Amino acid sequence: MASEKERLEALKLFIVLSRSHKVLHEATNQFFQDNGLNPTEFAVLELLFHKGRQPLQKIGNKILLASGSITYVVDKLERRGFIRRIASEEDRRVTYAEISEEGKAYMDELFPRHELQLVELLNVLDDKEKATLTELLKKLGLSIKNLSN
Repeated sequence: MASEKERLEALKLFIVLSRSHKVLHEATNQFFQDNGLNPTEFAVLELLFHKGRQPLQKIGNKILLASGSITYVVDKLERRGFIRRIASEEDRRVTYAEISEEGKAYMDELFPRHELQLVELLNVLDDKEKATLTELLKKLGLSIKNLSN
């Protein structure tokens, strides 16, 4: 059984992680909204921008979104001219999403500003602290994932 000190440290860490995530999430979401997107739309565009054409059925898993929501987001991005659907020539059941030239131009301008925002938000940490935090959070995430398997 955990000691009182271990329980208090775990609670404190959970609260600090939650609050840090909340403020980072709010700041980035505001950036996306200021640029005419919601976070999910940005995530789909960013995936297609960096990874290229993707099967619609796989996008949800890659950006951690329910598959039913993907159709809605893809429809919105397609109406704006940022992406297009492409039917698979090999398998009629598969439809791909691909970023359009307009979407690519939009992300060419937007993504570097998003990166700069992240640099500004995280510049309170030096390079060594960022590397340490990254490793610690990976360790934490993997250990929790292993617990649930």
